[in-house]
Amino acid sequence: MQIYMKEDDFIVSKTDLKGRITYGNEIFIQMSGYSEQELLGAPHNILRHEDMPALVFKLLWERIKNKHAINAYVKNRCKNGDFYWVFANVTPSFDKSSNPIGYYSVRRKPEPKALEVIEPIYKALLDAQKRGGIAESEKLLHETLHKEGVTYDEFIINLQK
Repeated sequence: MQIYMKEDDFIVSKTDLKGRITYGNEIFIQMSGYSEQELLGAPHNILRHEDMPALVFKLLWERIKNKHAINAYVKNRCKNGDFYWVFANVTPSFDKSSNPIGYYSVRRKPEPKALEVIEPIYKALLDAQKRGGIAESEKLLHETLHKEGVTYDEFIINLQK
């Protein structure tokens, strides 16, 4: 069953460089269905829903490891099997010497019209992934963006407007 974020909800979490959860706000804990003890130290992909194309996480990790932020629509799975969609902004956190020390994610309610666009794209990316791996999925994403005449960032941000 789908659960929905409220308009003014912000889910916040932090991870170490390997993606293990080091902090989650109360909304993050509530939405996930896990206890704080279950989440702290767990890999963030504990919430990964099987409907999510691996390519989205490949793009995410490439960006944040290169010290850049990324926005993405993500379908998360709750402990009990329910799910919820978020519009995520993930950024690296730095120490005083500008070395990455972890990652910070703030998620809010996605625009419903954005999900009407994203869901079929993610399904097509997953189908491509099943046929030819992440490379096939990535090829399809590039074709889709080229057809729209936008970059990934432009595409994602424009959907949230």
